[in-house]
Amino acid sequence: MTRVAVATTSQHAADAARDVAACGGNAVDCALAAALMTMNTEPGVCALAGSAYVTVWKPGSDPVTIDGNTAIPGLGLQDETRGRGATSVTMRYGGGIRTLIGPGSVAVPGSLAAIELAWQRYGQAQWPELFAPTIETTRRGFPLSAACHYYLGYSGEAVFNRSDDGFFALHEADGSLREPGSLIVIPHLADSLTAIAEDGARFFYDGELATAMTAHVEAGGGALTRQDLAQYRAVERPSLSVDVGPWSIASNPPPAIGGTTLAAMLLACSKLPYPDWRRESLSRLIAVQRAVLDYRKQNLDLADDVGEAAAELWNMVQSGQLPGAWTSASTVHTSAVDNAGLGCAVTASSGYGSGEMPPGTGIWLNNCLGELELNRRGVEAGPAGARLPSNMAPSIARRDGTVLAIGSPGADRITTALHQFLVNHLQLGMSLEEAIAHPRLHVDTSGNEDQLMAEAGLDLPEVDIPVQVMEQISMYFGGVAAARFDRVEGFGVAADPRREGGTCISSA
Repeated sequence: MTRVAVATTSQHAADAARDVAACGGNAVDCALAAALMTMNTEPGVCALAGSAYVTVWKPGSDPVTIDGNTAIPGLGLQDETRGRGATSVTMRYGGGIRTLIGPGSVAVPGSLAAIELAWQRYGQAQWPELFAPTIETTRRGFPLSAACHYYLGYSGEAVFNRSDDGFFALHEADGSLREPGSLIVIPHLADSLTAIAEDGARFFYDGELATAMTAHVEAGGGALTRQDLAQYRAVERPSLSVDVGPWSIASNPPPAIGGTTLAAMLLACSKLPYPDWRRESLSRLIAVQRAVLDYRKQNLDLADDVGEAAAELWNMVQSGQLPGAWTSASTVHTSAVDNAGLGCAVTASSGYGSGEMPPGTGIWLNNCLGELELNRRGVEAGPAGARLPSNMAPSIARRDGTVLAIGSPGADRITTALHQFLVNHLQLGMSLEEAIAHPRLHVDTSGNEDQLMAEAGLDLPEVDIPVQVMEQISMYFGGVAAARFDRVEGFGVAADPRREGGTCISSA
C-alpha cells in the first residue's frame, strides 16, 4: 500500500491529504488535495482563481514542472480597451506596499488547469476524491487562521471590502475583522467546488463560472475575456536542475524566475568558507543574495526573454562570478512524498487579492496583473496570453535512495528561505526541523536602497546597508514545508513555525 508524507500550510490541508491517501492516492494526489484545501480556506492569503506550479519527480524519470501561472488577459480586445478598471492602494503590510486591485488587476487564472493536468498525468485517485475534503470543510465552515488574520488586518478594509459576500464572511456585523479561530463560511464556494468536482476544470474555464467571472470583470472595466479562459492551458516543462554535492535539485524553470534565482544562489553558496553560519559564511550569504536579487530586479523582472536573461545569470555563477556590482505575495505551499519514491511540490498564489468575488461564485479573483513588484509593467502589460513573472519555486531534491519535496510561500522571500533551508539541511547536516527553524536573513531590494532583514540569533557581520533585526520569528521570512522519504530511514516531515503549518504521514 502507498504511504504518503505531507507538509503544508495548515492541519486542515494535511488532513485532506491523509483522507486522499486512505482512498489510494499517491504523493501527487495528496499534494493536490492539500493544495486545494489551502487555496480555498486561507482567505486573503490565497484563492482558487490564481496561479500554481506543480513540480513532480518520479523515480527513474526526469523531473517536470507544470506551469499554471497567471497570464496577461485581453484576448479579443482592442488595445485601447485594456488597462482600465484598476485602483491603486497602499498597505502597511510587509513594511508598506503599493498594489493594484479591482477588476482591472485580474489576470487569467491557471491554478485549476495545473491541478487537473498534474492529476491526469501523475495521479491515481479519482478526481472528485481530491475535492471531497475541501467541499466538506468549506460547506460547514473553517477557522480563520492567525496568518490570514494577520494579513487581513492590513488588507481587509483596503482590498476585501469590494464584495458583500466576501466582506461579511470575514467581518462581524459592525464591520470589524473576525478574530482568529472564528468560523468562516464563504457563501456559494462549496457549490462551485462541487460543480468543478463533477464536471472538471472545464466548468471553470468554459462553463457557468467562466461566464460569471468574465461578466463581473467586464462590468468593472477589466480585461479578462471568455477567450482568455477558453484558450488557457497549463504547460508541462522540464524542471530546472542543479547539483549540490550528491543531491540533484529540480525547481521551476523559465519563464518563471523563482527557480532560476534559487539555483543561482545554491551554486554560488555551494562552498561556504566554514561548515556553519559563522560571520564569514553569513557574509557570503548576504553577498550572494544582494547580487542575485539585484540581477533579478534589473534583468529578469523586465526581460522580454526570461530564458535568455536566466542563462546569462547561470553562466556567470557557474564560472564562479557573482553578477556585477549592486547599488547601495501571498502564497501557500504543499510538499508530498510517498514510499514509491514519488515527490510532488505545489506552490500557489493569488497575489494580494483583487477584492473581487463574482456574485454567486464564492471565489475571489487574483490581482496578479496588479502585483507591481513582480509585474512592473502594470495593467498595460502585454501581449495577451503571455505568462506573468513569478517567484514561486516548488522544488524536489533527490539522491540515491532519498527524495525530498520542498517549497515556501513568501513573495520574494521564497527563494531566500528555500536557499537557507537547503544549505542547512543538505550542506550543514541539520535535521528537517532544525533547518526550517534556524534564523533567516533576507536582503530586501524592493526599495530605492537595499536593506538587510534578519531574525534574532544570527551573528551578523558588518554590512554597508541598513539592518533591521526582528526579535521573534516572523512569517515575513516565508514558511518552508518539507517532506522526505529515505529507503532506509523512512519518512520525515516538518512545517515552518513561522506559519500555522500542518503535517501528516499516512498509515499503512
